[in-house]
Amino acid sequence: MACVLEAPLRMSVLSEVTASSRHYVDRLFDLDPQKVLQGVIDMKNAVIGNNKQKANLIVLGAVPSLKVSTKKEFSCWRSSGIVNWKGVMNGGNWLLYLLQQETSSTELRTECAVVLGSLAMGTENNVKSLLDCHIIPALLQGLLSPDLKFIEACLRCLRTIFISPVTPEDLLYTDATVISHLMALLSRSRYTQEYICQIFSHCCKLQHWHSCGFKSLPQPLLCANGPDHQTILFNHGAVQNIAHLLVSTSYKVRMQALKCFSVLAFENPQVSMTLVNVSVDGELLPQIFVKMLQRDKPIEMQLTSAKCLTSMCRAGAIRTDDSCIVLKTLPCLVRMCSKERLLEERVEGAETLAYLIETDVELQRIASITDHLIVMLADYFKYPSSVSAITDIKRLDHDLKHAHELRQAAFKLYASLGANDEDIRKKIIETENMMDRIVNGLSESSIKVRLAAVRCLHSLSRSVQQLRTSFQDHAVWKPLMKVLQNAPNEILIVASSTLCNLLLEFSPSKEPILESGAIELLCSLTQSENLALRVNGIWALMNMAFQAEQKIKSDILRGLSTEQLFQLLSDSDVNVLMKTLGLLRNLLSTRPHIDHIMSTHGKQIMQAVTLILEGEHNIEVKEQTLCILANIADGTTAKELIMTNDDILQKIKYYMSHSNAKLQLAAMFCISNLIWNEEEGSQERQDKLRDMGIVDILHKLSQSSDPNLCDKAKTALQQYLA
Repeated sequence: MACVLEAPLRMSVLSEVTASSRHYVDRLFDLDPQKVLQGVIDMKNAVIGNNKQKANLIVLGAVPSLKVSTKKEFSCWRSSGIVNWKGVMNGGNWLLYLLQQETSSTELRTECAVVLGSLAMGTENNVKSLLDCHIIPALLQGLLSPDLKFIEACLRCLRTIFISPVTPEDLLYTDATVISHLMALLSRSRYTQEYICQIFSHCCKLQHWHSCGFKSLPQPLLCANGPDHQTILFNHGAVQNIAHLLVSTSYKVRMQALKCFSVLAFENPQVSMTLVNVSVDGELLPQIFVKMLQRDKPIEMQLTSAKCLTSMCRAGAIRTDDSCIVLKTLPCLVRMCSKERLLEERVEGAETLAYLIETDVELQRIASITDHLIVMLADYFKYPSSVSAITDIKRLDHDLKHAHELRQAAFKLYASLGANDEDIRKKIIETENMMDRIVNGLSESSIKVRLAAVRCLHSLSRSVQQLRTSFQDHAVWKPLMKVLQNAPNEILIVASSTLCNLLLEFSPSKEPILESGAIELLCSLTQSENLALRVNGIWALMNMAFQAEQKIKSDILRGLSTEQLFQLLSDSDVNVLMKTLGLLRNLLSTRPHIDHIMSTHGKQIMQAVTLILEGEHNIEVKEQTLCILANIADGTTAKELIMTNDDILQKIKYYMSHSNAKLQLAAMFCISNLIWNEEEGSQERQDKLRDMGIVDILHKLSQSSDPNLCDKAKTALQQYLA
């Protein structure tokens, strides 16, 4: 397939082209190979540290713009790696052309790779232009050369291109043979080790092929349904090939190998479980990582080692109570949060620590009392400082650049710290201006900061005490409702989870949230294609309906509509189904409400109950459904919808004799409410149920070894004797 990519001409750049820049390109046309070589060397010296010169040379044609027409054919990179340039070159001796010509001397090809690497170190537009000219296939072809210096130059240029944010990582995986060849090159020199590890660490992402916008490429090794980057590298022996580099004499090699493992192990149990058992020179990798955590090691090494151990711990390869986590990794990450560290180090340290302790209560408690961490994090919100604005413009620019990242990291770590422990939450909220900072964070321009602030609020909203005090004092529900009006799904998911907590019956925020139109918002969430939003929408409605007034319950049913309610009850996700049943159970509480709702929606609700009891559902779902029937049976008039439905009565009888005690007990509640002799019509109901054989089942259950079943059966039998 022909490639039809052309580098766009940028007029603003063209206007800056100088005669001296053109001179460098023109010299490459000389017929004397030595003069061409000298021209490339002079070009290399001219572009070092000069982004303007780099852009000029790209526009002038040092790198070709490739066109395809009916008269001038161009073939993409093939196994030979040679591009057919006949009829294409039009005014410049092209670096990529020289790089790929086997007739070019190795020295010339090497210098071309060096210049291309220097051009790639310029602006992102430079990298885009190089990508448009298919530089990656040309450089990958260069790796087949027997000459080590040329291979190193190609790898250095590839490294520079792949670390650019504009380069799709998937370009490394377009040919299955490339990864194998790179693994083989690891043994050639310390430079091949450094560059290849750096390429791997930047091209190992948890994403799939469809995220890449490139279409004019060979059939990829990675596809939407295929393995991810980590799996590909792991299957090609990355762990075994890179492990020994951790003890290299070169610091750069050790560091790049360490970074490679930090991305390979992230959220990957397979890699993590393998790493924990690999040894190098008689030492297991976790022991090597711990040595790299020591205070006398460079900060970069300490941080990256901590990230490796954190990923292995979260993947279950290392226990959370292991000394290497509790006594080494956690304290190291807390140190990274101190004022003595650079701002970027403080960000990385806090985010890694947040991930380490996110799901473990004991680690959260240990972190909270280590080096006054909770108070230390408050300093993250003080950038940029007013002093820096006056005295040092460079410092102000630096502080502004990292201010958003610092706030995001602090919110994340506070969220993890306060995830479970009430005392820790109290300490966080009592930290200087904490609630104000969270409220301000909810309206930040940065989506990442807003998301982190909502996560922090969600973590703190698990506290009953704080819901009644701090959350009410700062009217947190107002900015939260504003966030819910217009936000991307990732924020909506966390914000709606937080709203679920604010709608609990003991929360003072519940009433003003109701008055602000929350029912309509939540009902719309239940229609979302996003599963988490559907769950949160119905969960919040369930909390809202608990012990609510009849008007609120009617508004919920009206907002949902019968059609949507049935849609939720037939949802394939069990969480949606359980929360919908929970909503129905809360709606059908207190007799006047039960009778009112069943008088208007009884037929539909009974139909839904029947479908669920007949369906292939788990014990919890059927138990919740039987509890709904028990609530209906407690109504004054509503119970007649059960008594006149022989199908439902037979199902209740069936579950009384079920092998699961929970279902038996739930069915017993239905019977007890139906036969209670203090209520009108109880005698007729008792007689009908006796004729069905219910009394016989009650006698059997009264002999049950389960004390709850036994007691409930005896209580029911007493209604017949009264």
